[in-house]
Amino acid sequence: MQKWVALIDLEPKAYGAHSLRRTKVAMLYKKTGNLRACQLLLGHRKLESTVRYLGIEVGGALAMSEQVDL
Repeated sequence: MQKWVALIDLEPKAYGAHSLRRTKVAMLYKKTGNLRACQLLLGHRKLESTVRYLGIEVGGALAMSEQVDL
Protein backbone atom coordinates (compact mmCIF):
# COMPACT_ATOMS: atom_id res chain seq x y z
CA MET A 1 0.00 0.00 0.00
CA GLN A 2 2.73 2.46 0.96
CA LYS A 3 4.57 1.92 -2.34
CA TRP A 4 1.39 2.66 -4.28
CA VAL A 5 0.78 5.86 -2.30
CA ALA A 6 4.39 6.95 -2.93
CA LEU A 7 3.95 6.33 -6.67
CA ILE A 8 1.24 8.98 -6.80
CA ASP A 9 3.44 11.45 -4.92
CA LEU A 10 1.64 11.33 -1.58
CA GLU A 11 3.22 10.89 1.82
CA PRO A 12 3.05 7.13 2.57
CA LYS A 13 2.96 7.67 6.34
CA ALA A 14 -0.17 9.82 5.99
CA TYR A 15 -2.25 7.17 4.21
CA GLY A 16 -3.37 3.68 5.03
CA ALA A 17 -6.15 1.31 4.01
CA HIS A 18 -8.63 2.92 6.38
CA SER A 19 -8.05 6.50 5.24
CA LEU A 20 -8.36 5.46 1.59
CA ARG A 21 -11.57 3.57 2.41
CA ARG A 22 -13.04 6.70 3.97
CA THR A 23 -11.84 8.92 1.10
CA LYS A 24 -13.45 6.74 -1.57
CA VAL A 25 -16.82 6.70 0.20
CA ALA A 26 -16.63 10.44 0.93
CA MET A 27 -16.03 11.10 -2.77
CA LEU A 28 -19.00 8.90 -3.67
CA TYR A 29 -21.23 10.75 -1.22
CA LYS A 30 -20.08 14.15 -2.46
CA LYS A 31 -20.77 13.18 -6.07
CA THR A 32 -24.10 11.40 -5.59
CA GLY A 33 -25.46 12.33 -2.17
CA ASN A 34 -26.48 8.69 -1.82
CA LEU A 35 -26.10 7.85 1.86
CA ARG A 36 -27.64 4.42 1.43
CA ALA A 37 -25.02 3.41 -1.14
CA CYS A 38 -22.30 4.62 1.24
CA GLN A 39 -23.88 2.69 4.07
CA LEU A 40 -23.90 -0.52 2.04
CA LEU A 41 -20.31 -0.09 0.87
CA LEU A 42 -19.11 0.51 4.41
CA GLY A 43 -21.14 -2.36 5.85
CA HIS A 44 -22.82 -0.17 8.46
CA ARG A 45 -26.05 -1.42 10.00
CA LYS A 46 -27.26 2.03 10.99
CA LEU A 47 -27.44 5.03 8.69
CA GLU A 48 -26.49 7.22 11.64
CA SER A 49 -23.14 5.42 11.79
CA THR A 50 -22.49 6.29 8.15
CA VAL A 51 -23.41 9.94 8.72
CA ARG A 52 -21.02 10.10 11.69
CA TYR A 53 -18.27 8.25 9.78
CA LEU A 54 -18.46 10.70 6.89
CA GLY A 55 -18.56 13.64 9.25
CA ILE A 56 -21.61 15.23 7.68
CA GLU A 57 -24.51 17.03 9.26
CA VAL A 58 -27.77 15.07 9.41
CA GLY A 59 -29.71 18.12 8.24
CA GLY A 60 -27.41 18.54 5.26
CA ALA A 61 -27.75 14.89 4.38
CA LEU A 62 -31.52 15.09 4.53
CA ALA A 63 -31.59 18.24 2.41
CA MET A 64 -29.39 16.58 -0.19
CA SER A 65 -31.53 13.44 -0.23
CA GLU A 66 -34.66 15.52 -0.81
CA GLN A 67 -33.13 16.84 -4.03
CA VAL A 68 -33.09 13.33 -5.50
CA ASP A 69 -36.31 12.25 -7.19
CA LEU A 70 -37.14 8.56 -7.13
